[in-house]
Amino acid sequence: MRYAVRLSKDDNGTLLVTSRDFPEVTTFGENVDDALAHAREAIEEAIAARLATGREIPKAKGMGRHVVTLAPDVELKIRLNRIIAARGLTKSATARTLGLHRPQIDRLLDLRHETRSADLLEAFRKLGYSVNYRLSVAPVSGARGARHAA
Repeated sequence: MRYAVRLSKDDNGTLLVTSRDFPEVTTFGENVDDALAHAREAIEEAIAARLATGREIPKAKGMGRHVVTLAPDVELKIRLNRIIAARGLTKSATARTLGLHRPQIDRLLDLRHETRSADLLEAFRKLGYSVNYRLSVAPVSGARGARHAA
């Protein structure tokens, strides 16, 4: 999932970051890379707060000069949350469907909790979904040892 962000020069020499998709997101960075790293963290926090309160997560458009790409496990948790909500399942019903205890469901759906990919994939399978993804590994410009990796 990719969300567009806007970077603008702040009056103290930093870059101010805002998001059209998440009006509650405002952060900054010392440079473009730092600003985008902070933007990803802020967007993930905004998503976690929205999931906790049942608010809608905007569809990622990924259009703009600067975009933030969410971590794959974050995207999986968002999609899993959407499926559960679309089915109208309570956490207790979700726990029964997945054969888990309710605290395990809370952790499974919590963006701040590290969840094994295998556990997420198994949850999708038990809900009748398969997860397909394409992995791409590319060296970062200027990275040491980039020619010898992977």
